[in-house]
Amino acid sequence: QVQLVESGGGLVQAGGSLRLSCAASGSIFGINAMAWYRQAPGKQRELVATISSGGYTNYASSVKGRFTISREYAKNTVYLQMNSLKPEDTAVYYCYASEVWGQGTLVTVSS
Repeated sequence: QVQLVESGGGLVQAGGSLRLSCAASGSIFGINAMAWYRQAPGKQRELVATISSGGYTNYASSVKGRFTISREYAKNTVYLQMNSLKPEDTAVYYCYASEVWGQGTLVTVSS
């Protein structure tokens, strides 16, 4: 079983930046792709970005050019660098891998 623990959320003004981290532990050898999702109040959970085991990345159109997903294999950690944040980026951000969800970390962007 894989365990995922996110960190790095918080309150930031519009235009600011945050970096989220997701540390994986447990049965990590079975992890291939990793992803970040988010869920805003009253909305469905949506995919933000993915990164394959080979480092290929994909982004939602709403964050492309502003967010960057990366992976540090030595630390079993995936990151989400978020720049030029907008109020509509406010959500709980979840890490996902091997059919396991993290507990989420809240990002609040004030206008």
